[in-house]
Amino acid sequence: MAGLRIFETDPAAKPKRRQFADDFVGRFRSGRQVGNRPESLKTWRVTTNEVETADAISKLMGGTPAEWETTGEDFNEVITETDKVLIVINGPKALTADMKLYGRQGLIHHCDGVQSLMEEDKGELCGCPALMEDRKAQAKTGRGPSPYTNLVFRLAEDYDLGVFRFQSTAWKLAEVIHEIDNELSAYSGEVLAELSLELVEFTTKAGRDVSYRKPVVKVLKAWADAVSDDADTDY
Repeated sequence: MAGLRIFETDPAAKPKRRQFADDFVGRFRSGRQVGNRPESLKTWRVTTNEVETADAISKLMGGTPAEWETTGEDFNEVITETDKVLIVINGPKALTADMKLYGRQGLIHHCDGVQSLMEEDKGELCGCPALMEDRKAQAKTGRGPSPYTNLVFRLAEDYDLGVFRFQSTAWKLAEVIHEIDNELSAYSGEVLAELSLELVEFTTKAGRDVSYRKPVVKVLKAWADAVSDDADTDY
């Protein structure tokens, strides 16, 4: 049976792909909540409110689409089979970072590390410690803010699928934001980059083996140049 063709005569009436209220089709996540405990993952987890988007992610990155319990719109998830993905970033404006601390009633501290970003005292000194070590100590005990890094991007292998975002509270990523910003600023327009979960392993002085995954953004080249590369180009 032929497909429905009612939009051929009135293309403007065709519904657009439904996105989140903030215009994102999905989120990349490096972990999940299991019971009351957070769990880090070895591969990317993508959540979305569209079954079609989840299916597309599954084909690109592996994994099986499934529903998960959430109060948000993105009730479809795919725990993919890859720890890295090629993405397209539209310049330094697509990468932002700030410091936030949430309480029971919501956001109670918001700053850029030096000045407050809260409406009631915006521009005033935020009161955070000067030393990075002290900042981390306060954040760990819940007395100070943690970094919130936000990255907005498209998938290089399916550019038209829509815009995704990744939010991280990792200090390791926040510490190199200025470097990534400089690399993005070196290009005019969109940039091809790699978003990965890099494995870090080391042994402490006490002899304890430690391993974890840290999010890494690696800027590769101008997207306009990458488009003309061979399909089997290894970045």
